Amino acid sequence: MATLPYWRLSGFYLFYFALLGATAPFLALYFHHLGFSSARIGELVAIPMLMRCVAPNLWGWLGDYTGQRLLIVRLGALFTLLSFALIFVSQSYAWLALVMALHAFFWHAVLPQFEVITFAHLREQPERYSQIRLWGSIGFILTVVILGRLFEWLSLDIYPVALIVIMGGIVLCSLWVPNAQPSSQGRVAIVGGFLKQLCSPGVLAFYACVALMQMSHGPYYTFLTLHLEDLGYSRGVIGLLWALGVVAEVLMFLAMRRILLRFSVRRVLMFSFLLAALRWLLLGSFAEHLWVLLLAQLLHAATFGSFHASAMTFVQRSFGPGQQGQGQALYATLAGIGGAVGALYSGYSWNTLGPTFTFSMASVAALTAAVIIATRLQEGRR
Repeated sequence: MATLPYWRLSGFYLFYFALLGATAPFLALYFHHLGFSSARIGELVAIPMLMRCVAPNLWGWLGDYTGQRLLIVRLGALFTLLSFALIFVSQSYAWLALVMALHAFFWHAVLPQFEVITFAHLREQPERYSQIRLWGSIGFILTVVILGRLFEWLSLDIYPVALIVIMGGIVLCSLWVPNAQPSSQGRVAIVGGFLKQLCSPGVLAFYACVALMQMSHGPYYTFLTLHLEDLGYSRGVIGLLWALGVVAEVLMFLAMRRILLRFSVRRVLMFSFLLAALRWLLLGSFAEHLWVLLLAQLLHAATFGSFHASAMTFVQRSFGPGQQGQGQALYATLAGIGGAVGALYSGYSWNTLGPTFTFSMASVAALTAAVIIATRLQEGRR
């Protein structure tokens, strides 16, 4: 068996999620810095998420049809950088909306295809995925801490430059990664096309829960930084709080191999959804208390870490080698739909109904996902 290119795969995840670390906490803050209202901010943040409804399925089908997944990753990374660079042309609302849509179309081509490549390298060791993916979390941590401090010292006007630098790192790492194709050897045979596999027991319920989970993250990714600033926290402290959540995520990734060998995916998903419901209630109602805020950020271990690792395992087990790209793409699409709905509703409700109500709606979404998983997903094999 070929040697696992651990550091090459890990390096790509590091830079890819460093970009998420630059956008999730700071993109809304940058738009606020430019003078946009909360409704306009919610719309601009929702555009890349809405693009996930289209782009991943197109690229996923193309990847499965041609088998050229690594080429799609490399071109997607390059055109993400080139299209985002258009932000230097203008900062009007219409132009920024165009930049958000264009760069997201290529950005969302990248990760689903790269996930297929990663699992193809792992072969019969899919539980080792979390050991590679944790480097993405480390990239996220480094970015939020460094940028949080940087924006305290310098103006937010340098924000687009920081993103361009990170995107350049993604392009370079994509050139370093060796190719691999999914294999059916060593796996339980899965017969039928993509739609037949999609209609297998529990699969549609799982994807509905993916959308609900990402919807519940809408207020978190769109307004948490502004929420904490309003409560008196400095940008440096806010960066550290974001980093704390991802540190908890890293620790969870380190433990996920043993957890998934001991517990079913269904149980891990239920656990993740229930703790997500609790987390959003804490952030919406008690974030002014530092100890509650620290606890809520530690719960990121469940709301992203255990959820994502178990969800990736579910997708990998549920589709055959010829449909892995489409399975990953559908995951990205449903996550995009949920995230866009979450960003939009939180943008419209934030100033009118307040943070408590907005995060309470997120809690309801996560709790609904827990009920669906409990009633619709079979226990399954470990």
